[in-house]
Amino acid sequence: MDEQIDKKEKLKKEIQGMALGALGLFILIALVSFNAGDPSSNTYNSETGVHNFGGRLGAELSDLLIQIVGLASYAVPTGLLYLSYKLLRFKELRWKNYKAFAFITLLISLSSLFGFFKPDTVFLGQKVLTGGAVGTKTATFLKTYFGIPGAILIILPLLAASAMVLSRFSFVLFADWWFANLKERWARRRERQELNRQLLDTGEKAEKKKSPEIKPVHVAVPPPPPVQKKEEKKEKAKIAPLQEAFDFIKAEGDHRTPPLSLLDTPPQTEKRLDRDILTMNARLLEKKFKDFGIDGEVVEICPGPVITMFEFAPGPGIKVSRIASLSDDLSMALQSMSIRIVAPIPGKGVVGIEIPNRERETVFLKEIFNGEEFHGSKMKLPLALGKDIAGAPVVTDLAKMPHLLVAGATGSGKSVSINTMILSLLYTATPKDVRVIMVDPKMLELSIYEGIPHLLLPVVTNPKKASLALKWAVEEMGRRYRLMADKGVRNIGSYNQCLEKEEKEAEELKAQGTVVLEDVVDESPDDEEAIQQFLAKQEELEHGHLPYIVVIVDELADLMMVAGREIEESIARLAQMARAAGIHLILATQRPSVDVITGLIKANFPARISFQVSSKIDSRTILDTNGAESLLGAGDMLFLPPGTAKMQRVHGAFVSDAEVQRVVDFLKKQGKPVYDKSILEMKEESGSGSGDDEDMVDERYDDAVALVAETRQASISMVQRRLRIGYNRAARIIERMEQEGIVGPSDGTSKPREVFINKI
Repeated sequence: MDEQIDKKEKLKKEIQGMALGALGLFILIALVSFNAGDPSSNTYNSETGVHNFGGRLGAELSDLLIQIVGLASYAVPTGLLYLSYKLLRFKELRWKNYKAFAFITLLISLSSLFGFFKPDTVFLGQKVLTGGAVGTKTATFLKTYFGIPGAILIILPLLAASAMVLSRFSFVLFADWWFANLKERWARRRERQELNRQLLDTGEKAEKKKSPEIKPVHVAVPPPPPVQKKEEKKEKAKIAPLQEAFDFIKAEGDHRTPPLSLLDTPPQTEKRLDRDILTMNARLLEKKFKDFGIDGEVVEICPGPVITMFEFAPGPGIKVSRIASLSDDLSMALQSMSIRIVAPIPGKGVVGIEIPNRERETVFLKEIFNGEEFHGSKMKLPLALGKDIAGAPVVTDLAKMPHLLVAGATGSGKSVSINTMILSLLYTATPKDVRVIMVDPKMLELSIYEGIPHLLLPVVTNPKKASLALKWAVEEMGRRYRLMADKGVRNIGSYNQCLEKEEKEAEELKAQGTVVLEDVVDESPDDEEAIQQFLAKQEELEHGHLPYIVVIVDELADLMMVAGREIEESIARLAQMARAAGIHLILATQRPSVDVITGLIKANFPARISFQVSSKIDSRTILDTNGAESLLGAGDMLFLPPGTAKMQRVHGAFVSDAEVQRVVDFLKKQGKPVYDKSILEMKEESGSGSGDDEDMVDERYDDAVALVAETRQASISMVQRRLRIGYNRAARIIERMEQEGIVGPSDGTSKPREVFINKI
């Protein structure tokens, strides 16, 4: 029974709601299509028809409402549509007399407000009274008796009160809610400012709800100087006034490593981390991705000195390849110079978006040297590269690499990075520990280091002499392996430790060696050959402290053009075998093409650094992947550590020529360089023209001699064609025949050489 009553009530309300809705829509259509020329009780016009969409009734109704209350008449259909909505939602309507009075008051106050400010206006192409007759007369009456301020103070409260009665809206409650919301926002802003202040003071990471996690910038704080008494300072000033004391500075004999005071101090600038801007950029990045049809969110932000990485977590079903191909589109959309996309970040389920900062910070070399990562490490050959994307110092060990290949276009910061690597070695090692061979075919970059005591020979600028220096390094590697094999050790570090243990027993071992030799002479006085072999072996295996040797080549392309085969063979042998012998290579080139960085060289250099290059092909040549073409230049690099495929983006440290010159001048005062005589002697022998080892072992030489004797002709092209060998090899064979007197010299014309031997 109750269910039937409910159904009847709902049906009744539905019918009432539809009726009120239809009436409200009819009045609204009539008002919108009101035309002052339509015939009505106020206007007579027999020449034209009715223009109102509601017909004659619509024209009459709209004219009546407009003439009475003006534009306030639109409140009538609005009220009817609101009542229809409530009835169709089956809500109870409790109509009271005071609500009817409030609605009439709303119409009068609203029409009076319209008539108060502007009596008439053009609305929907028709000139109408804004307040109608009621509004205009009421506004005129109130202005006359109460003035403009008094009229406003009467009309606005009446309008507000009638609206509050009809809608149950409370201005007081709204004001309380608005002030409470404002207070809460102010408190959140104060909290955010406090978090930023704490980040700047302590550098600790703070988390913020419903926003990406932002990692604070890592700032390397130099260790405080030791506090000393005045008397101790005076005593130390008398003993060693050369430099300030640092924990990592070494002093062996007369050689001292340079002080940090020779390097420029970075300017003291306040580093501000604006979380609001970073969050806004993250939201902008999400929006741009969404414009390209990729859903996801930024889950973490890593601000750095040069770039900021946004870790973007794509939505389900989004392929990583789609994101990786949008770097150019994002650069244009975000108005950024260059954007690099790491898709995905190894070990994480996110994609890294590296966006350059608007204001780029300069990384100074002194900052890296001051860090614990450099002077607190136990690396044999530390190289200070710069800072990573989070601002942490990046220091690597050349002894573990064990060789490094560097490439970069002109102006990308490659030469400055080479200088930082050299200074890293000079600041941590004395000439007893590290010796350096520098090859600089351009005669510009490394010539500044001429005369420092760490050099094994003067800076090499002739590519042919560079080939001799690399050949000497190969021979030195073989000699060191023989020394280590004699001691039964596997690397240069163990070898030097073994010698240090034997230093205390050196005199005793020397005396024992003499007794043994005398016993050999007494027992076999006629065996002079055994004695000579024994002495030769002792002379050949002359043991001594072995320093690390670092070969630095500034431009590999120039060497490969002049002596490509010899250079490639020497580099390949050193790269394959020289690690245990303590010989390490740093090769740099500005043209990373396949004819310079050959497959044989590339296979033996697992550690590589690429600065900005001109094309994706160059990037793939040096790194086996794209990315280097999107770098920013000025020291921005991609570092590929050995034994891993994960590339690390590093912002190279800057060191000026003036700083390098100060360090070089300090080292020159420590003493003159002692060049290795064996390298110079090898250079003289190879220039004396006494034969070439390669020619001596050429397996086709006898065939060439027989060919010349048979044909009675001696020319390079003939030997090359008949034996099917290369031009250079045929030329060496003909030159050897000339040295041995088999053929005569060339007279510089096309005439064949004279042959001095008969047919074999």
